[in-house]
Amino acid sequence: MKPGKVLLFLSLILLLACKNEKDMTNDMEQDTNTFSLPEWAKNAVIYEVNIRQYTPEGTINAFSDHLPRLKEMGVDILWIMPVFPISTTRKKGELGSYYAVSDFTEINPAFGTKEDFINLIDKIHAYDMKIIMDWVPNHTGWDHTWISEHPDFYKKDSSGNITDPIDDQGNSFGWEDVAALDYSNPKMRDAIIADLVHWVKDHNVDGYRMDIAFGPPHDFWTQFADTITKVKKDIFLLAEAEDPWLLNENTFHAMYGWSFHHLMNHIAKREKKAYDIQIWRDSTLSQVVKGNYMHFTSNHDENSWNGTEFERMGDLHKTFAILVHTFDGIPLIYSGQEEPLMKRLEFFQKDDIGFSKYEYADFYLKLNKLKHENEALWNMPYGGELIRIGDAEDIYAFKREKNGNKVVVMLNFTNQPRFVTLLEDVNGVQDIYTRNLLDFKKGERVRLEPGAPIVATNNYK
Repeated sequence: MKPGKVLLFLSLILLLACKNEKDMTNDMEQDTNTFSLPEWAKNAVIYEVNIRQYTPEGTINAFSDHLPRLKEMGVDILWIMPVFPISTTRKKGELGSYYAVSDFTEINPAFGTKEDFINLIDKIHAYDMKIIMDWVPNHTGWDHTWISEHPDFYKKDSSGNITDPIDDQGNSFGWEDVAALDYSNPKMRDAIIADLVHWVKDHNVDGYRMDIAFGPPHDFWTQFADTITKVKKDIFLLAEAEDPWLLNENTFHAMYGWSFHHLMNHIAKREKKAYDIQIWRDSTLSQVVKGNYMHFTSNHDENSWNGTEFERMGDLHKTFAILVHTFDGIPLIYSGQEEPLMKRLEFFQKDDIGFSKYEYADFYLKLNKLKHENEALWNMPYGGELIRIGDAEDIYAFKREKNGNKVVVMLNFTNQPRFVTLLEDVNGVQDIYTRNLLDFKKGERVRLEPGAPIVATNNYK
């Protein structure tokens, strides 16, 4: 080949190589950009619904009567705890666990019919809210048809018997009422994904909360996310786990802020200080490149097993609720917190929240309204970065800004007056509780009384 042609040939190869590299880069960017928090969830508040204990009847239809007031309170996403039939074999307590599922495609007859649930989905959408179902991917109840028809779908012990979930050392988690699924079986994966697709494709469910999302292997979540987003592009996926991989690798939009929740409990007990919040944020969020934490002062696990927010957080329960709603992340409200719920709900037998007063409804309405109307507080990637603006052991002071919108928060996590030294000027914002305009200078020491938070915005309405 002549030198000129050789040069031309090499140039063409280089050009094609650059084009391929550019195409690969564009594909990667497209994949990354495609999987992101749905626009409809940009300022969303999640509300967890415990159907069994929500009303005296404990039914889907009885719960649906509460939709108008939940909409009025500013709820956006209704996370419905499992409504599937519950396995009776090896069940715990009188009624069994919601998470011991015997059929992923049907509805627990104690809650109502499948038609009732489909009607609930339609009603939720009519109120311009979204619904995510609570799913149990790690195990099934012992009555599930897979036990007899597909025993190869399950993990087995050394004797070849199907086993309940065990840890890496072979110790049981204590969940004897369920059988552990075996994710090394591709047919099992396909079967569970088919059931997940069913509710989205056939009944227009808006997303899932995945129970024990740390159980199934990472490659399954990739497989699932790739499949389900082709069925519904703007689906919302929440993981009950705290593993940055789940957010960073385009498998979930949000995950539990368990460690943050435990930190709040420790602060309430005076075992930690307010400045530990910033330490947590600096060390933890540095590992998360996309997605959101979901933060909460209560949920079904905490309420039933560890106590109400009143037991764990005492007089600071409202202060922590304000933090949850203004911190970077998606806030969660559990069934009955607006009443408020002063007792631990039974888990394996019938109980009742006992709604009558709704004394905290306005408290949560104000916080939800603040979240909705202030872009600075929106969920990532839509919201503003949190920046600490005060130096103190017992007060956490921060601001968030986005596109000219600004929110300033100062919270005293003690039962005594405390001072915070400001790291910058604070002005041009109005407190949503006192309606006072803030005008503080850098270096000024601001006194905060216990139970008197400062939450201020330049978009007060």
